[in-house]
Amino acid sequence: MTHSSRSSAEIIALFDRYVIGNYRRFPVALVRGEGVYVWDAEGKRYLDFFPGWGCNLLGHCPPRVVEAVREQVARLIHVPNTWYTELQGLWAQALSERSFGGKAFFCNSGTEANEAAIKLVRLHSPKGRYKIITFEGGFHGRTMGSLSATAQPKYHEGLGPLLPGFVYCPFGDLDEVAKRIDNETAAIMIEPIQGEGGVVVPPEGFLVGLRKLADEHGLLLVFDEVQTGCGRTGHWFGYQYFGVTPDIMTLAKSVCGGLPGGVMLAKGDVATSLRPGMHASTFGGNPIAAAAGLATIEMIEEENLLARAQHISRIFQERLVAMQQGCSIIREVRIVGLMIGIELTLEGAPVVQECLNRGLLINCTHNTVIRLLPAMVMTDEQVHEGCDILEDVLKKYAAGKL
Repeated sequence: MTHSSRSSAEIIALFDRYVIGNYRRFPVALVRGEGVYVWDAEGKRYLDFFPGWGCNLLGHCPPRVVEAVREQVARLIHVPNTWYTELQGLWAQALSERSFGGKAFFCNSGTEANEAAIKLVRLHSPKGRYKIITFEGGFHGRTMGSLSATAQPKYHEGLGPLLPGFVYCPFGDLDEVAKRIDNETAAIMIEPIQGEGGVVVPPEGFLVGLRKLADEHGLLLVFDEVQTGCGRTGHWFGYQYFGVTPDIMTLAKSVCGGLPGGVMLAKGDVATSLRPGMHASTFGGNPIAAAAGLATIEMIEEENLLARAQHISRIFQERLVAMQQGCSIIREVRIVGLMIGIELTLEGAPVVQECLNRGLLINCTHNTVIRLLPAMVMTDEQVHEGCDILEDVLKKYAAGKL
């Protein structure tokens, strides 16, 4: 079924009456998704280049995940973490074996995973060490600890006082990081590639330098891989793309193939500091999420989707570089795997709106960066179809015709 019993206008009216208006929403009600497409209440189909805000790396309703969840939901939906479940153990094993061999704490979202990491840093560090260095333009979540770690003042408005202990440094400035380390510093926390910050890739050697500083000063290195993890870069994890291993890594978004799920992975000697009673998550690692998480890993491996992501990335690279040469308003193109940022010289909102009108869903972040987080299941034809629309819209915008 592609149509809803209500129209988009009727669904929007329902929201206006009963749902808190804390999101800026497009005036479209989506009712179904399959692969790289979604349909609205009127049956219009959209090609989705930003599926699920990065959560749907496997596309909408990936069959393997749907089947695993359908089967599990009839067997066992939820039990508290005072009991053992095989699926949670197998999921932890699968993530550990594909990363740096650590142990997992499960939760439900990226901000929860980062809150757990912040707690673990403080619990593991020597007495008196509590400060965490984070980076301007970074984004770590909306709960108060993660928000305090986020060095973007626009997210702090009206919410102070924030959690103390975060030291903000310019992204990419190793000398400044070295200067800001003192005897109260416990960790360095960073997104290997800034996502919400505009798909900003660190300068050559920066992450290697952070690892070196952490080792020299006895600090923990924390990678927020909420957006870069689980295959987004064409590797299982972003740290593998850069060849720099953290002590703690956080995951969410695509880790469960579109379902809610978050994970903090920590090296074994660090993980032991999260002792019983120090932290918890009621729904964390529940049987549904674990089934989805395992199915996600199995689907990526069985369908060779890491290689597919790298292939799709190369097509985007070719198309967007050519687009830049023929379009004066494209300042820069930044691509790592299926994280794509197209920085414009003008505001990006009109581009997003016109693409929506033409049946293509994209995102704009930091006002001028068109952000694409496409699914790794796209065909070459679907990549070109979306790029054709985007190119036409950008050229019209450059010519002042939007």
